[in-house]
Amino acid sequence: MPAFEELKQWELSVSQPDPVVFELNRLQNLLKEKDKELGVAQGEIKALRAAEALKTKAVEELENEISKLDGKLRASEIRLQQKNLEIKRLNDEKKDALAAQYAAEVTLRRVHANQKDDVAVPLESIVAPLEANIKIYKNKIALLMEDKKALERLTKSKEAALLETERILRSALERALIVEEIQNQNFELKRQIEIFQEENRILEKTNRQKVLEVEKLSETIQELEEAILAGGAAANVIRDYRRQISELNEEKRILERELARARISANRVATVVANEWKDERNRVMPVKQWLEERQLLQAEMQRLRDKLAITERTARAEAQLKDKLKLRLKTLEEGLKHASGFSANLNAIHCSPKTPKSKHILGFLSNNSGLRKKSTPQPSLKKVIIEGAGNVAEQVKRGGDTQQKYVLGGKMLRRSLQVSKSKVVDSSEAENAETIANEETNANFEKRCDDVVGGENKVKHEGKDESQRKKTADCDGEDVVSGFLYDRLQKEVIGLRKSCEDKDTNLNNKNEEIKMLMKKIDTLTKAIEVESRKVKTSTREKVMILAKIDDNKRIRNKIFTEK
Repeated sequence: MPAFEELKQWELSVSQPDPVVFELNRLQNLLKEKDKELGVAQGEIKALRAAEALKTKAVEELENEISKLDGKLRASEIRLQQKNLEIKRLNDEKKDALAAQYAAEVTLRRVHANQKDDVAVPLESIVAPLEANIKIYKNKIALLMEDKKALERLTKSKEAALLETERILRSALERALIVEEIQNQNFELKRQIEIFQEENRILEKTNRQKVLEVEKLSETIQELEEAILAGGAAANVIRDYRRQISELNEEKRILERELARARISANRVATVVANEWKDERNRVMPVKQWLEERQLLQAEMQRLRDKLAITERTARAEAQLKDKLKLRLKTLEEGLKHASGFSANLNAIHCSPKTPKSKHILGFLSNNSGLRKKSTPQPSLKKVIIEGAGNVAEQVKRGGDTQQKYVLGGKMLRRSLQVSKSKVVDSSEAENAETIANEETNANFEKRCDDVVGGENKVKHEGKDESQRKKTADCDGEDVVSGFLYDRLQKEVIGLRKSCEDKDTNLNNKNEEIKMLMKKIDTLTKAIEVESRKVKTSTREKVMILAKIDDNKRIRNKIFTEK
């Protein structure tokens, strides 16, 4: 083609490669690849056509063989029917012969019975023809049996031929299916060939368009080259103007630098002249001094900011202390309310003066600074409580003057034990067993004290009302538990309640999460069960279909064997 020759000449003329040329080369390569694919597809189509022709010939030959075998089968069936008719006829003749034989025997017996009185007729003359007839019939029966055996052999050979014909038919059906598949493939290949041909046409059209575009681009390139050659002189003039502009810019920079230097020198002269007639305070400040003073002022400002931050922190701490003191006041008010109720109970009971040992126990409870420390061992507290309990029991046995005091001592022991319990629980988990043992011993001790004091109160309560009224003032004046311990107890109780509430909320959240997980597990198990049911139903359907196919095959085999 002339267009391709022009393109080759243009490629040789142009030194640098062009994207249009690359695109054309790519399209040409695509055309070559498509032509190769078309050739391969056409070769495959020819091979498939040859294979299809061979398969059609084989199918025709098989059809001829099947028709011949069908004719032979029909002839053999006709022969079988004839032989079956002959066998039936011979069986009928055999039955007739046997009936005639039985009739002859009966007649012979009658004749023999009738001729006993008459002259004896020789039996040989009567039996001889009958025996001859019997031999003839036996020979006929033997011939018929031989014919029957031959017919059975023929039927077996025909059954074998039928099985062979079935195999041939199956192979023919398989070949026919293969031929159909090949035909379908042939149709698909034809469609693909048509698609490739359309693509080839489209590529040819695009190739022509690209060639036209390349020709237009070559013309434009030539015009641009001419314009570039014409504009070379203008480019040289522009370069000269640019050089002149750069030189003028350099001269301008030099003049600006000289101007700045002149201004600086004029400013210096002006400052010197201004400072000559001014005082030291009003003189112009140099830059270094101004910077140093600025740094000092910034340092002072930073120090003031730090002081401000410290004062804010102290104010926050004071506010926290105020909150704590308010909380303590609330707890003290509640404690005073409880103490007023407790003093009313004491007025009703009318307690007696204390002995030195009970004071020792109450002093231990009120001024118990060792309970605040977590390092105090538990057995020491246990020993003190047991000693106090022994002293109380001894004084209860001695007399009834101090019995109400020991009741108060028992109640104080209960509260002190509750304090010790809370302290021990907060201190460490290792002392839990000892606190449980202390609680059990204290409970037993309290029960015993209450029983003893109650029994003696019933006897001596009537005679000692006046002495108890005099001694209520002493009981009202004394403190039950120190305020610091009570505040600590209240705070610990509040903290324990909050921790219990947090634990309850966490447990509820975990229970809800567990419920959600259980629901998800239930849904998953249900989905798995549904899928298993679907799989089981599908397998059952497949098994039923296979069983039906097997039954159909068996029925067909039976039909062929019967034929």
